[in-house]
Amino acid sequence: MRTKIVAGNWKMNNDLSASINLISEIKNSSIGKNFKTKIILCPPFTSLETANALLKGTKISLGAQNMYYEENGAYTGEISAKMLKSVGCEFVIIGHSERRTIFEESDEIINLKLKAALKNNLKPIFCIGETLEEREKDKTFDVIRRQVIDGLKDLSESEIQNIIFAYEPVWAIGTGKNATPYQAQEVHKFIRDLLQKEYSTYLSDNIIIQYGGSVKPDNASELMAQPDIDGALVGGACLRSDSFIKIVESAE
Repeated sequence: MRTKIVAGNWKMNNDLSASINLISEIKNSSIGKNFKTKIILCPPFTSLETANALLKGTKISLGAQNMYYEENGAYTGEISAKMLKSVGCEFVIIGHSERRTIFEESDEIINLKLKAALKNNLKPIFCIGETLEEREKDKTFDVIRRQVIDGLKDLSESEIQNIIFAYEPVWAIGTGKNATPYQAQEVHKFIRDLLQKEYSTYLSDNIIIQYGGSVKPDNASELMAQPDIDGALVGGACLRSDSFIKIVESAE
């Protein structure tokens, strides 16, 4: 049986003081102790080292929101996988829709980032999803297929086993809209079937696929009850401890 994983992507929110407060509230709550659900917090870069110290001794893991694919060099403003490892990160979000749309990251760039993360023993949360225009033109499955195939190019099945997938329809990110449980399940099953076809039944059966896109306490239970949805990548609702805690509780 696959483990449920709930990750909180704080995006460009919370200075160091706010990060300390939020982490303290989460780790001192019921979900900071004996929950079966895997919890990952992804604060901004400026809070990672402090977050790592605060999470010591808990079952909550630390992730970053992005990274560059080169190990070092003249890349002003970028952060490498090795740097993330040095401050305690176990996970890193790769290919978030905001990186794809606002910063125009291509499937090729995302593929390089996935390879760099895996090389440095960081577990990627690999985001895929279609825009509203693509869905309305019935291109959802074509887009998902391309993003999966191109994103995983030249990766072995054993490497892919260390990746968490996250389906996040772009039209549901920060809009208040979310895919219905049926819509989300349909795409999750498509991803699982695609992995079975391209790799193996074992990989398809065991890969973790989260849903992301306006996940809130009032829709989390129904979404995560779907057979192919293995948790959530939470955006705005993770910035308040009470709502994030309720979402994690919904995964149990």
